[in-house]
Amino acid sequence: MEDKWLAWAKQLQSIAQAGLTYSKDPYDLERFQQIRDMSVEIMSGHTGTEMKLIEELFANETGYATPKVDIRAVIIKDDHILMVREKMDGRWALPGGWADIGLSPTEVAVKEAKEESGFEVRAIRLLAVHDKKFHPHPPSPYHVYKLFIQCEIIGGQATIGAETSEVKFFSENDLPEELSIERNTESQIRMAFRLSREKEQVECD
Repeated sequence: MEDKWLAWAKQLQSIAQAGLTYSKDPYDLERFQQIRDMSVEIMSGHTGTEMKLIEELFANETGYATPKVDIRAVIIKDDHILMVREKMDGRWALPGGWADIGLSPTEVAVKEAKEESGFEVRAIRLLAVHDKKFHPHPPSPYHVYKLFIQCEIIGGQATIGAETSEVKFFSENDLPEELSIERNTESQIRMAFRLSREKEQVECD
């Protein structure tokens, strides 16, 4: 589902980042910088975002380029799934966020659930690993893997957090129309319901 221009821009950025990190020859470094500048131009031209901002967000990392990891807590109680309304876009998402250095994926899921919804949870199992490019998310400058981890509530109560304005449970037949599709799509929410009922399955793509 990923647009060609986006795939090319990210690939060019990855090549440039590795080259700028490991090359010693000044002529090669100049060429890799040109490749990075080209990737920024492609991204800016297709998104309308200022090149300066693209450089800061998209082309400011060093070292070997690797995908980012987004972790979502899947919490289903009485056939209803827990979602939070994000302050950033006013839309609904599963509790979660970027993986943190020093924490395991399950620890991140537990932490994000507590911070965003007020509930204390225990991670049960990994439901799915998705490559964001295969799903109908809006264009992103990063290559992202999404981990969906099933959790169960062991304490706490619904409480908004610093990044959330509302906490609510939804049935599979009454999902909110305003989904934060940067974070999760309707098909992923329905996937979470389905896989939560299947005891041994892990979905990967």
